[in-house]
Amino acid sequence: MGQERGRFGRRERTIAGTVVTITGGARGIGAAAATALAETGATVAVADLEPAALPERLREHPRVHCWRVDVTDPAAYTRFLDAAEDTLGPADVVINNAGIMPLGRIDDEPDEVTAKQLAINLHAVIHGSREAVRRMRARGRGHIINLASEAGKVGFEGAATYCATKHGVVGFSGAVRAELHRTGVDISVVMPSVVRTELAAGLGESRAIRSVTPEEVAAAILATIRKPRFDVYVPRDLVVANVLGALLPRRVSDALLRASGAHRVLGAADHTARKEYETRAVGAARDAGH
Repeated sequence: MGQERGRFGRRERTIAGTVVTITGGARGIGAAAATALAETGATVAVADLEPAALPERLREHPRVHCWRVDVTDPAAYTRFLDAAEDTLGPADVVINNAGIMPLGRIDDEPDEVTAKQLAINLHAVIHGSREAVRRMRARGRGHIINLASEAGKVGFEGAATYCATKHGVVGFSGAVRAELHRTGVDISVVMPSVVRTELAAGLGESRAIRSVTPEEVAAAILATIRKPRFDVYVPRDLVVANVLGALLPRRVSDALLRASGAHRVLGAADHTARKEYETRAVGAARDAGH
């Protein structure tokens, strides 16, 4: 991302020619981002626990490379970054995208499911960011992009641990941003509303929440690579809701959430419709808790 390579010396940065790593890149937001990046000229290193899930268009793309990685294993994540940089060159952008969202009341959640969410959604983001900072600070350039959620700003019933992990990503990213001041390394946190992927299967509805596509989130990621900013809301009008929510007294913001039904979007999920996703995401961990 340095001026010496002529890629990021202008006010609006260029994506073509960059090296980007992305976790959880075989499905959903990750696959959409990998596709958009590769089509824009980036070389993309995808890490995923299930590489076979990578869409055929990405498996055949000359600028996309995939490694099998369990991001809950910090050493494995580090080896992935080492291998990607040895093969493709220094990573200009590191995207921590991998995440899971099992739903249910906190008193029904097994410890193993709690631990798995913390390991994937938060600990892997911390480790990936730390590894990126160690590499990028020495070069004086780079961009870390962490995927959070609107659930990183609001507490939704039926998703207490998920919200905790996403609040953690937002807070962690903000603290790292302060540490990176004037280093030449940027960090962004992407906060989408409900994204229409397998993860959102069976969710409730609210007139206050506009769902978005993985492609819309991917477009926001590319936009913030070109012109870095810290808070990246998808859709962008979420910024208004969050500012108002922060200014209003708690009882008023709670009343508005309940009046719109937004508080029940995750809590009223159809668990039958979510069974296939949750079995893949945390099936073994959930079974271990019973």
